[in-house]
Amino acid sequence: MRLTAIPLVFFLAAAAQAQSPARLEFEVASVKPSKGAVDQVTVGVHVDGAQVHIADLSLRDYVRIAYRVKLYQVTGPDALSGRFNIDAKLPEGASREQVPAMLQSLLASRFEMKVHRETKDFPVYALTASPSGVNLKESAPDPDAAPGATNVSAAGSSGGVSLNFGHGSTFSFAAGKLTATKVTMANFADTLSRFVDRPVVDRTSLTGSYDLSLEVTPEDYRTMLIQSAVSAGVQLPPPALRLLDGASDDSLYGGLRKLGLLLSPGKAPLEVLVVDHILKSPVEN
Repeated sequence: MRLTAIPLVFFLAAAAQAQSPARLEFEVASVKPSKGAVDQVTVGVHVDGAQVHIADLSLRDYVRIAYRVKLYQVTGPDALSGRFNIDAKLPEGASREQVPAMLQSLLASRFEMKVHRETKDFPVYALTASPSGVNLKESAPDPDAAPGATNVSAAGSSGGVSLNFGHGSTFSFAAGKLTATKVTMANFADTLSRFVDRPVVDRTSLTGSYDLSLEVTPEDYRTMLIQSAVSAGVQLPPPALRLLDGASDDSLYGGLRKLGLLLSPGKAPLEVLVVDHILKSPVEN
């Protein structure tokens, strides 16, 4: 379950003979269906020099990465649940920051994807800091940290979920315990969105990176794992989905309160990226 979130490039329509900016594209790219195991989903993004390898992501995730939006902001046809592997090479002089724009071009050319944006009101949870203060451990700075290969990966099964955001930032949820290292509140809120029934919006105004942990009851742990599988697009049998009915996240709320964090329901206008058309399978490589 993969998790893991680049500005939308608007190619403005102009007069018939006006010139549009050159599109950023991979030098070469191969797109193949994923053959991931059914009982465990493992996904990852690896960028090292000119080589780009992305494994087991759904089309919905590729759209999310390409347009720098959250997973819940992507809507469209069932084809978005299809999973693919991409191996590509950056053109000479290109940077890893340009990978999302190149993914946009790849989705348009190989999957004939067409999208538009709109704004709609979403039921959300607001993550806020308690008025009495937070009980969070700020992560120690890493003096040896240096930009290198970018590795973002996630794995999920009935045994739990683990996420690696790269450069020492991690998140795990296993055996009833949620643990995060070197996470920003924005990233933490985004990750929590996968385990509850609506998006989580960061309104803490906290700007550092933090180490934290909390425990939940076995019942809440089971419910949150099921919700994370649904968020990742995993097809679950009806009996598993029925366990979400009437489920409670009381121990999650209580654990967050001990950290000085509050989760409150509300509504917020959020931008949505609507996929109007996308092929189920790519055209030839």
